[in-house]
Amino acid sequence: MSARPAPAASGRVLQDWDPEDPQRWSSAIAWRTLIITTYSMILAFCVWFLPSAIAPKLTEIGFRLSEAQLYWLAAMPGLACGLIRFVYMFLPPIVGTRRLVAYSSLLYALPMLGWFFAVRDSTTGYGVLLALAFACGIGGGSFSGYMPSTGYFFPKRLSGTALGIQAGVGNMGMSIIQLMGPWLMGFGLFGITWIAPQTSGGGPVWVHNVAVFFVPWTILAAILALTLLKDVPVKANVRQQIDIFSNPDTWYMTLMYVATFGLFSGFAAQFGLLIKNTYGPSSALAATFDASLLPLGATYAFLGPLIGSAVRMCWGPLCDRFGGAIWTFVSLLGMGATLAVTTFFLHPTDPSQFPGFLWAMLAMFFFSGLGNAGTFKQMPMIMPKRQAGGAIGFTAAIASLGPFIVGVAIASLGATTWYWISVAYCVLCAVICWIRYARPGAPFPG
Repeated sequence: MSARPAPAASGRVLQDWDPEDPQRWSSAIAWRTLIITTYSMILAFCVWFLPSAIAPKLTEIGFRLSEAQLYWLAAMPGLACGLIRFVYMFLPPIVGTRRLVAYSSLLYALPMLGWFFAVRDSTTGYGVLLALAFACGIGGGSFSGYMPSTGYFFPKRLSGTALGIQAGVGNMGMSIIQLMGPWLMGFGLFGITWIAPQTSGGGPVWVHNVAVFFVPWTILAAILALTLLKDVPVKANVRQQIDIFSNPDTWYMTLMYVATFGLFSGFAAQFGLLIKNTYGPSSALAATFDASLLPLGATYAFLGPLIGSAVRMCWGPLCDRFGGAIWTFVSLLGMGATLAVTTFFLHPTDPSQFPGFLWAMLAMFFFSGLGNAGTFKQMPMIMPKRQAGGAIGFTAAIASLGPFIVGVAIASLGATTWYWISVAYCVLCAVICWIRYARPGAPFPG
């Protein structure tokens, strides 16, 4: 019997597509889809974390904002993201991969352009800044559409690797915006040097650069999606998709993903401000030590999301080999332990305590990467494919509230109280993971 040909595309829709059957699956199409959607997702996360890159600079260029207002600005994209993900989780089987990625990429340019004009005038109202920060949630919101969509293109045996690469590399947009932000603010971009810089205590800065630099790249992402991507014949309306809520694993996995990604994204969004307000020129240490020798949040803020994203990407193949549950369990224990250690460095009396704070937080980001890879391996293994896609979208929607919850909690409860609440939550989730998924003989190993 001759081998069946690889699935062909009828217009923009793949026909006879089944990733679990090698004769009805094309690895070339699957990996091309992964590459383009991941590229777009990098830009999406740059947009999502744009306010966290800009917020530490606002008071330096003349904006009169309190410490709490800055935390709120960095937190607002998390709130918007969570709400937007509730929409995106239903879109893959309704609009298809091609239009989903293309139109989303174009939307990313809107908040970027808004911030470009807003930071030019230090009298811009705080309400406008909050609205622009909220609009940046579209970047994180699209995640709940991209990931389930990618899941349609890969067999279960490769789901951990594919989703790990997409989420890990995509999450690096959080680091890219925070790493490139200070550099881009240091000079006039070619072609727009006629725009005057803002003035800070250290001299001229071009804060608007970080907002406008990525706009052309979002347009390129849209063009690539429209011309090279295809849709799979998976269709379901909203009513059909809500059956995920009758599956208890949807809720248990949501709890664990809130612990891993929710805390990861939340602390990543606030990392620069935490450093600045605890150890930097805005901290109590500045009154007794030379402020120029204290750490700057912008210098280290990119490290947390970079480590967590890289680990998530690298651990996908290990999750495919050993299962995701055990790595989720290790992640939750590690995050709880490292967050507990960090509490001893939240009220420093000397700048020499900063390395302890930094290394404890970076270790937390490392462990979060393990859990983010593990949970996304678990869901395709323990749930039917379409339900797994919907569950991934829903858990991601809830967990994306992390930047909002963490920012508001730190601003209202204080850092120490919130850290201990996070420790307790990680321990609770570790117990759930061990009993239901990770222990020998667990009822739902994955």
